[in-house]
Amino acid sequence: MLILLSTRHQLRTLTVNAMAEKHTIYFAGRITGGRKYADLYQRIVEQLKTYGKVLTEHVANPTVEADEDNAGLTDVFIHDRDMDWLYDCDVIVAEVTQKSLGVGYEIGRAVALNKLVICLFRSDSEERLSPMVAGAVGEKFFVYNYKEDQLPEIFAKHLK
Repeated sequence: MLILLSTRHQLRTLTVNAMAEKHTIYFAGRITGGRKYADLYQRIVEQLKTYGKVLTEHVANPTVEADEDNAGLTDVFIHDRDMDWLYDCDVIVAEVTQKSLGVGYEIGRAVALNKLVICLFRSDSEERLSPMVAGAVGEKFFVYNYKEDQLPEIFAKHLK
């Protein structure tokens, strides 16, 4: 089946195969204002890659913010690129332990696009999860208070 998607800057044609075994995954994690969990992001992305293509592997790179600055990427470019990836993915996995306006925005847009959303909050964290995320569970929205050793089970439940 062919689907035409129109974004602000381009018209996209996607071939959708309902029987596809692999997922197209958007991983979201805090970039601006703190890379405390960059090592964890790398381990999450490595696990996600076993289930399909991770469009946003760069989020796990500890130097992503500096790399994007050095490449001269503008805020508009980053927004539009990431929105294109959100349109292309079938699932978003968001590590939400560290508060991030960007991740919250991505989650909201994913919900509006009717994507499967998996939010991960470290249960051993001293942080508090926003009620807007914690209370948003639904048919395609899942929130997990997790420990890292539980990730394989969480991903298998939703991505196999």
